[in-house]
Order: sequence, then structure tokens, then C-alpha cells
Amino acid sequence: MTATATTATATSDRILGGPPYAAGAESFAEHRARLGPLPTASAPDGFIETLDRSGLLGRGGAGFPVGRKWRSVAGRSDGHAVVVANGAEGEPRSAKDRALMVLRPHLVIDGAVLAAAAVGADDVVIYVGSEHRAAVTALGRAIAERPASHDPIPWVVEAPVGYVAGESSAVVHYLETQDARPTTVPPRPHERGVRGQPTLIQNVESLAAAALIGRRGDAWFARAGRDRTPGTALVTITGPVRGTGVREIEYGTTLRELVADAGGLTAATDAVLIGGYFGGWSATADLWDAPLDPASLADRGLGFGCGMVAFLPADACGVWATSRIMEYMAGESARQCGPCIFGLGAISGALRRVAAGSPGDTDLDDLIRWAGQIAGRGACHHPDGAVGLLQSGLRVFADEFLLHQRTHRCSRPATAARHG
Repeated sequence: MTATATTATATSDRILGGPPYAAGAESFAEHRARLGPLPTASAPDGFIETLDRSGLLGRGGAGFPVGRKWRSVAGRSDGHAVVVANGAEGEPRSAKDRALMVLRPHLVIDGAVLAAAAVGADDVVIYVGSEHRAAVTALGRAIAERPASHDPIPWVVEAPVGYVAGESSAVVHYLETQDARPTTVPPRPHERGVRGQPTLIQNVESLAAAALIGRRGDAWFARAGRDRTPGTALVTITGPVRGTGVREIEYGTTLRELVADAGGLTAATDAVLIGGYFGGWSATADLWDAPLDPASLADRGLGFGCGMVAFLPADACGVWATSRIMEYMAGESARQCGPCIFGLGAISGALRRVAAGSPGDTDLDDLIRWAGQIAGRGACHHPDGAVGLLQSGLRVFADEFLLHQRTHRCSRPATAARHG
């Protein structure tokens, strides 16, 4: 894991501002000296209104307005609501949440404590992927380092490894039963969650941003952002780029600027995966000068999602890349509804045959048809995200899919040799 702040956002009061990243976790003393004390929530409703004015969107993938989410819990709370800081981060190539938890654990805790005061919660859980050992350690030390107070003392729960373990209903299910599978909703967590109480499940980056807004205000937050969405965001860059890892950017930074700030490309690239495995493929050229902004990406049929920017080298086959992701998504199914068990399984099998150059006569037609049939039919959104990515692959790599289906060969010799 590496983390770097872009030049535009390398100030002390950004999410990844502060001591050099090589120094490791920021101590409580350093954190308070840099940012000052966390404001008391003497008027919780007022702070939720501040969040509304700030335009802060959730950073966990769905991009739901944070103020609205907090209000939905606060309106049902009798003082015994639960706040869960979600750091499960089961997305295979994303590292932004674990980087934040390792480097700035006190900012995450501040956000969770502030949320508890605002929504009326007396219990704060920090839910961390068990594979993220450095994050588990950093947060445990940070909690022990903080002075005793009347705030709820957070406690760390290690989430099981799995893509769906961070889904909101799966989080509640695990905290209740030790089974991290999504459940049928309603009721939704904000209505009835942990111990039957209204429960706020918020991504750790969202909470860190809220903690900064609590200190600096909504106008300060809105000054960052160069397109339609205010603020900064953490992104994870992978692929043929010199400076891979986690970076903080202003919303609206272009793909070209992000790559330049990361030191440039190390090889040619024709395609890029935006937003993670629930995101979508785009031709690199089509997105090169486009703003990385949730609203602008949505206009292109893409999502900012978890902030993942994964470049595919030009000598790699997009059919194979899509096949590997779909095979992973089928394997990560909660296995509790037909669209996941049978739908994703069938898609993964057909896609692998097409990628390997041994397709059945109708495999490509079946993939196109199934991609349009499965969305909205699952017990959770896992199959929706999977087929959304498949549809983007069928579109961006259309010529390569046809080549594989019709001629049983791949136009990328290096990929064919690796998988042959």
C-alpha cells in the first residue's frame, strides 16, 4: 500500500494531509495539534444541516448524500442508535480505506464520534476487514491513545474476508449473527439495525470528511472540487502507472492530470476500469480529458464508486480481464438467490469459454441476453453490479468479443500466451 496526496490537495487539513506518509499512523497529539479539538455537537441538528449544505456524498460506492443519511437515523433515534464506521473494503484492487485507517485513524474516529452525537447513538463500531491487519492495529492503538471522555468509546470488529461483507445489511447481519451475508430489506439498517436500533452505516472516508467539515465548515469543503461535486476524494490507481497507490484528488480532476501527477504511464493503455468491480470499463481515450466527478461520470454511464482507477495495458485482452472479474464476482456470491447462484455462474462459465477461444455457438448472444435480464432480480445488489460491469465490457471490447466468438482467437498475443 502506498499513499500520496496530489499537489492540489497536499494541505494540512485535507483527508490525507499531515505528517509524511512514511511516518505511519498520526498520533493523537499530532492530530489535535494539526486540526484542533473536535467541536462538541451542542446542536446536532445544526451539524446535519451543515452536512446538507456541504454537499458531502458517501464515499463507499453508492454516493448517497451523507446529511440525508444521518437525518434518517436521527429522526428514529431515542438515544440508543448505533454508528458503524465501515472499513471492510472488500474491493480487491481498492486500498484507499485501509490507507486512511492506517495513516489517519483519529480522523476516522472523530467522524464516528461526531456522527454518534449528531444521530443520538450510544454505541460506535469500527468494522474493519480482517485481512487489513495494519488498519486493525492502527485503529486499536488510536482508540487506546485517546483520553477517556463521555463520548461512546469505539470498539473494533474484524469483518470476514469477502466482497459482500461490507454491504450494509450484511454488516448488521454479521454484528448480530456472525454471518456476513446480505439480508432482505426492508427494514433497512437506518430503520432497524444492530440490536433492533436505528443504525448508521457510513464508510470511513465519509466519516473522515465529516470530521473535517465539523472543524472547517461547509463553505470550506465546497471550495474544493472543480466540477459539479464539491470536495476531495481518495482514489486508488493501478496498472501501468509509475505512481500506483492511493492519492487524494479534487473532484473534477481529469484522468490526464491524475496520471501526470502520478508520474505518467509506463506502457500504452487502451482501457480503464473506473469505480471498481461495481463500476465499468471505458476506452482510455474517451475519458482522458473528462473530469473525475460523480455527476459527470454518471452522464457517461459510469460511476465514481469506490474511487478505483485501474488501467489495462494495451497488450492485455479486455475479454480476459472482464472474464477474470466475473469469475471473481460469481465466486463471491452470497449464494442465497437464483440470479447469483445460477445467473452469475452461467455468465462466468460462458465468458471464460469465449475468452479462451472455445465458445459455444450461442455463448456471446447468451451473455448479451443474460446481462439484460439479471439486473434487479437478486436478493441484494451483487448481481446488479456484476452485470453492469459485464455490459460495459461488452460495449468497450465489442470487437474483441466478436473476434473471440467468431474466430476463436485473441488479438493480444501476450494475453493468449499467458492463458493458452
